[in-house]
Amino acid sequence: MPASTEAWVRLQQRLHYEFRQPQLLEMALTHRSRHGRENNERLEFLGDSIVNFLVAEVLYAQMPQAREGDLTRLRASLVKEPTLADLARELDLGAELMLGAGELRSGGYRRDSILADTLEAVLAAIYLDSQDMAVCRRCLLHWYGDRLHNMQPAMLQKDAKTRLQEWLQAKHRALPVYEVLATHGQAHEQEFEVQCCVQEPFCCSRGRGSSRRIAEQQAAELLYQQLRAMQDE
Repeated sequence: MPASTEAWVRLQQRLHYEFRQPQLLEMALTHRSRHGRENNERLEFLGDSIVNFLVAEVLYAQMPQAREGDLTRLRASLVKEPTLADLARELDLGAELMLGAGELRSGGYRRDSILADTLEAVLAAIYLDSQDMAVCRRCLLHWYGDRLHNMQPAMLQKDAKTRLQEWLQAKHRALPVYEVLATHGQAHEQEFEVQCCVQEPFCCSRGRGSSRRIAEQQAAELLYQQLRAMQDE
């Protein structure tokens, strides 16, 4: 990927960082399935530690009254794979990924695990290029946006899929079944339509989102509310 291309320039603008050593960014975007080339596995290893440290540092400074347990749970919610994958999608990293033929055919550029690892690798590449943790912090704050600044311990509630599952288990009912009904849009800007169903009583709901996870959460929330309303009737 030549450093002079317009796509390369736009990518660095989205990252809020201009590389002095573009080969580091190229390595960060190269998946191990691309045989015969250096890949991003070692960068991902380093980036994982940097993300965890910087998010912990921001939460520590931002929430002086929070207990250690709350800080740990908040950090976990911010550095988990789906969150990092969503950040990667917002930066459109999937469109720039260099994958092997097999991963390309199977849609690896939209898989949460690959996107999350790539985001960590890119942050490590920024650190190695700049040799400045403050630069990494500034980039990470841009990427997270309001996600970091709006976090509070009170937000540590269970997600919709977990609430639905626990509610069904408490009533000794079968767990819900999720099914992708359709995908819409171009490959790097897809919207997923997911159906969530339970058998007793038979009931379904649908959700939409920029990832399968988001669509499933929306469908689960709708079904949970629907079942609770039926119970109250």
